[in-house]
Amino acid sequence: METRRTFISICTVVAVTIFIYLNWDWKSVGSLTPAPLSSSAAAEPQWEDPGPYHLAYPRNYQFIMDDTPTCHTKTPFLVLMVHVATGDLAARDTIRKTWGSDKLVLGQLVETLFVLGLPGGADAEQQQEKLKQENLQHHDLIQSNFQDSYRNLTIKTMVMLEWLAAHCVKASYVMKIDSDMLLHVHNVVKLLLDPRTAKHNYMTGLVWWHSPVLRNPFNKFYMPRNVIAEPEYPPYPLGMAYVMSLDLPAKILAVSPQIKPIFIEDAYLGMCLKRLGISPTDPPEQTMFIVDPEHPLSSCSLSKVIAVTTTSIPQMTSYWQRSRQPDAKC
Repeated sequence: METRRTFISICTVVAVTIFIYLNWDWKSVGSLTPAPLSSSAAAEPQWEDPGPYHLAYPRNYQFIMDDTPTCHTKTPFLVLMVHVATGDLAARDTIRKTWGSDKLVLGQLVETLFVLGLPGGADAEQQQEKLKQENLQHHDLIQSNFQDSYRNLTIKTMVMLEWLAAHCVKASYVMKIDSDMLLHVHNVVKLLLDPRTAKHNYMTGLVWWHSPVLRNPFNKFYMPRNVIAEPEYPPYPLGMAYVMSLDLPAKILAVSPQIKPIFIEDAYLGMCLKRLGISPTDPPEQTMFIVDPEHPLSSCSLSKVIAVTTTSIPQMTSYWQRSRQPDAKC
C-alpha cells in the first residue's frame, strides 16, 4: 500500500510540473529585467563560446610586452616574427645566436622578434616573471594576453598581424617562422630584392594548392561540413614559414570579421586571401621551403634553402654554421 501511495504521489508531481511547463508564459520570462550589473561587470563584453572548431577571436586582446625598438625607432626591410612557446627559452636563445643575429643582409636591415601569449600551468606566474626578465635583457618579445597554446595558433597569428599593421607599415616584408626552423636569411633577402618579386599583395612559402578538408573525426584537423562545406581549402602557404608584403596584414584584418576563424592557422589565412581575391605565390624553387627533409642536408641543399624544418637545437645550429661556410654550394 505504501509503495502504491508513493507511486501516485510521484505521478502527481510529474503531471503538475508538465502542466506548469506547458502553460507558463515563457515570453514574460524573456522580458524580465535582469539584476543590474556593477559598473565594472557591465563594461565587460559577453563573448559567446566559439565551440570546438573556431577560436576566441576577435577579442579585446592587449599587448602586455612591447618595448622593442623594431618598427618604433628602426624601420627594417624584413621583420622576422618567430612563433615560439613561452617556456622555450633555449630555442629563443639559439635563434638569437644563429640566424636571428643577422641584422644587415645585402644592405638591408633585418629584425627578429618573438611572438608570445600568456604561459599556462601551475607555474604560470613564475614563467611570466622569467619572460619579463628575458625581455629586459633583449627587448625582442611581443606578448599579448591570450592563452599561448597549440590550439590558439590562429589567435597568435591574428594578434601578430594586428601588431604589424599598427607598427610596421613602413617596413617592406614580414616573415612568420616557427622556432624549430633553420632560416637562411641571405637567401630570403635575395628573393625579396629580386625585381620579379611583388611588393604588394604578395605571400609565399610552401604553398598547398589542393589541401583537402579532413572529414575523419579521429584526425586532429577534422572539420565537419557545417563548419567548412567545401571539399578543399583555398591555397595557402604552410604555417611553418611564410613571407608576406606588409600591406597584407591590414587587408587580412579587414576581411577577417567576415570569416569565423578556425583553429587551423595557415588554412584560415588562405580563406582570408581568397576573400581578398589574392592568391599566394609559389617560390621560384621548390627547394627553398622544405617541411619534411631527409637529414642530414647536403651542402648543396643548405646553399639553396630559405627555410627547413629541423629536429633539434644542435642540428639547427650545425646547419646554420655549415650554411655560412665557403663550401656551402652545389
